[in-house]
Parts: sequence; structure tokens; C-alpha cells
Amino acid sequence: MVAVKTRNVAAKSSGSRSHFKKYWPYYVMMLPGIIYLIMFKYIPMMGSVIAFKDYSAYKGIWESAWCGLENFKKLFVYPDFYKILRNTIVLGLLKICLTFPIPVILALMLNELRNAKIKKGIQTIICIPYFVSWVVVGGLVFDIFGVGGLFNNVREFFGMDTLLVMQKESWFRPIYVISTIWKESGWGTVVYLAAISGIDPSLYESAAIDGASRFQKIRYITFPLLIPTVLTLLLLNIGSFLTLGFDQVYNLYTPMTYAVADIFDTYVFRVGIQQAQYSFATAVGLFQSVVGLFMVVTFNKIANKVSEDGGLW
Repeated sequence: MVAVKTRNVAAKSSGSRSHFKKYWPYYVMMLPGIIYLIMFKYIPMMGSVIAFKDYSAYKGIWESAWCGLENFKKLFVYPDFYKILRNTIVLGLLKICLTFPIPVILALMLNELRNAKIKKGIQTIICIPYFVSWVVVGGLVFDIFGVGGLFNNVREFFGMDTLLVMQKESWFRPIYVISTIWKESGWGTVVYLAAISGIDPSLYESAAIDGASRFQKIRYITFPLLIPTVLTLLLLNIGSFLTLGFDQVYNLYTPMTYAVADIFDTYVFRVGIQQAQYSFATAVGLFQSVVGLFMVVTFNKIANKVSEDGGLW
């Protein structure tokens, strides 16, 4: 019996070594990503303990005094907390409901183009904004809608008064949505087009024989087979629901639009960095992470019920 177990262990060890020798280039390719995750995702998680301490830069993390849940109590009784929470939720819903479907629609439309050169050209054009920094995008937005910008120059040409668009609360959310669509939608089509390219062509050939139109092929073949990919990316977006991104909002808002634009990310920057309240800022970040985890788990269960391959696990 012992000899059999020894042979099994030896066989598994030999199999592992041969597997590694065969696929070692792939493990090498994975190594930078693994190192990045460990250094910038897992190790910093140890710093979350600051949320439960009265952190002092002089004493360090481990020598600072414990304060329990005081930072969280301070967060929930903070006068502007519910305003910031409302802004974050509203912008998050706008991002998911209005901007998330755009890449899916664009991918379905591009897939129907028969001219390969035109298809690649359009895809390249709509993907370029993704590589532009939000600092540059913010500058472009202010150049277009700011005082003396293109928008107001056109208004003056037609005899209309100057409109302070970037200082108006009612304009911030539309600008936020439009800038998100312009910058990120093109890049999102890459994943969906890759998923569409993996669909068996024989399905379309069978549908054509049955007399299906192009719209019917999209409705009954392409889109249903694209749903697992859509649900997976939707779950990833939901996981970062309360972390909308500091760069975009910071480069688009002004002190006059704080009431509708201030979110957790910008609030943490002002409080945690500019005012040096590190413990309180860490408590805010931990609150965002816990809510994001809860939402991912909840919507993952829903996705598994909708589609067998729709959930992350």
C-alpha cells in the first residue's frame, strides 16, 4: 500500500515537472502580473488596519493607538456623507445604465460591416480616445464648454449670452456621461468583438439557409451567445460601483459643482491627502471595498441564474 502511494506521489511530481517544462513560457508571462498584484493589491491590504487606529505618521502603523470603529462612526455622522453617497450612486448608475451598453451596441454594429478596411478604420478611431489621459480630456472639455470656448463662441455668434457650463450643477452629469462614452466605449468593443469572433460560423450559415435576416441573426445568435461575456464585464463594473475613478471627476468638476460631483474618491483625496486624515480616509476606502464585495457576490448569484456561464464563479 505504501509503495502504491509512493508511486502515485512520484508520478504526480513527475507530471508537474513535465507540465512546467512544457508551459514555462506562459508562467514567465504571468510573472509580472502576479508580482504587480502582490505588490500593489495584496501587500497594501495590510494597511487597512489604519481604519481601526488613530494613525500617527510619527508612530507608524503598528505603534499607533487603536480606536476601534470610531472612524466609521465619524464617517456615518459626517454631514456631507449622504450627499457624497448619493452622488456616487447616481454617477455609478448613470455609468452602468447609459455607458455600459454602448460598447455592446458598437460591437454588434461593427460586426455587421463587410468591408474589413472600413471596419478596422472605425475601430481604430473609436479606440484612440481610450489612450488619452483624463487630464487631457478634462482640458479639452473646458476648452469646449468653458468661458471663451467653442460652445460659447457659437452662442455669441448667434447673439446669445455666455453660458457657464462647467460651473452649472445641472450640466456636470451629462458631461460626465458623454465624456465617459467618448473615451471608454471604443476600447470596450475590443472584448465583445473578440467574443463574437469565437462564435461558430456554421450557426450563421444554418440561419441563412433558413432565411434569417441579418437582424434576426443578431437577435437569435450573436446577442444570446454574447450574454455570458456581457454579464462577466457587468459584474466587474459592479464590483467598482463606488470607486468611479478619481481622475475623471477631479478633472471635470469645479468648486461650484461639488454638490453633485463630489464622490468618495475625490473626498478621500481632499481629506486623506490634503488634510492628512489618513485613518478616516482609509475607513472610507474600506467601506467602499466592503460594499463592492457585497454587490459582486449578490449580482454573481443573479448572473448564475440568468446564464450558466455568466457568473465569475
